[in-house]
Amino acid sequence: MGDRRARQLEAALRDAGIRVTRQRAALLRVLAASQDHPDAAELHRRAAAAGVSVSLATVYRTLNGLQAQGVIEKLEFQDQPARWEAADLRHHHHMIDVETGAVTEFTSDRIERLQAEIAAEMGYDIVHHRLELYVRRRGAV
Repeated sequence: MGDRRARQLEAALRDAGIRVTRQRAALLRVLAASQDHPDAAELHRRAAAAGVSVSLATVYRTLNGLQAQGVIEKLEFQDQPARWEAADLRHHHHMIDVETGAVTEFTSDRIERLQAEIAAEMGYDIVHHRLELYVRRRGAV
């Protein structure tokens, strides 16, 4: 899946008119292999750990190009650097641990129904929504 995803990301960059250099191709493999919500600095660190020398500016240009093509989404959580995830994931929400910054994805049919009910009661249909819960582990101070 990672190689196929990396090729999709490469195609999106080319469609955006961005040249896919050896460094960018390696960065795209790192991004495609990510199972979490990395920020640009973390992607830069992972690329370096994989032996790829790429500037942080190139990481940002690459991410912005992919976002412009709609293949990744920028997640801006309160008091944290922007993080990134694939745009083609099924609908989900995020819980952000305010102590560690860890991001957990979750889905809830109950929440989806409740949101739709509230919108309908007020005369609306939901077009798009995003739910972020900022959490702290019980017992943590």
